[in-house]
Amino acid sequence: MPDYVSVGKILNFHGIKGEVKVGFSQSQRDFIADLDAVFLCIDHEYTELKIESVKFNKNFAIIKFKGLNDINDVIGYKGCLLFTDKSTIRDSLGEDEFLIDELTGLNVYDTDGCHIGFVIGVSNNGATDLLSVKSKSGKISLVPFVNALVPTVDIKNKKIIINKIEGLIES
Repeated sequence: MPDYVSVGKILNFHGIKGEVKVGFSQSQRDFIADLDAVFLCIDHEYTELKIESVKFNKNFAIIKFKGLNDINDVIGYKGCLLFTDKSTIRDSLGEDEFLIDELTGLNVYDTDGCHIGFVIGVSNNGATDLLSVKSKSGKISLVPFVNALVPTVDIKNKKIIINKIEGLIES
C-alpha cells in the first residue's frame, strides 16, 4: 500500500466549471504546479484525481481536475485533504531537503558524538525551519535547521549532528 503525504486542502470551489481553491505550503508552489495527479481521501478511501490545470491566485492554487466539469462535481470535496505518494515527494526533493516525518524521531548528537536528545518536530518561524529537540532531561530547544548549525543529517542511520554552541540546547 502506498504511503501518502498531504500536499494541500480543498478550501472551496472556484466558479462553476469544476475548479477548486486549494491551500498549500507556499514553499511548495513549484511542486504543486508540476503534479499530474493527487489522491483525495474520503472515509479512509483514496481516489486518484488527474490534474488538468493549475494556476495560482494570492495564497492558494486553483486546480481543475479532469472529468470534473461542474460545480456539482466538486462541491462535496470542500474541506478534503489532497495527498500524493511519498515517493513522488521524495523524488522532487533536493540533496539537502527532507520530509518532516523523516526528521522526527532522529537522534541528535553533538560534534563530539555525545547524544543530546531527539527530534520531536519541525516548525517554521517565517525565516527558517526549526528542529524541536527534546533533551535527555526532557527540555525542548528550537534549533535553526541551517547547515551552519546542523552539518549532518543521516536518515539511513537515524541521526543528526549539531554543532556545539553554548546555550543552543538546554540540557
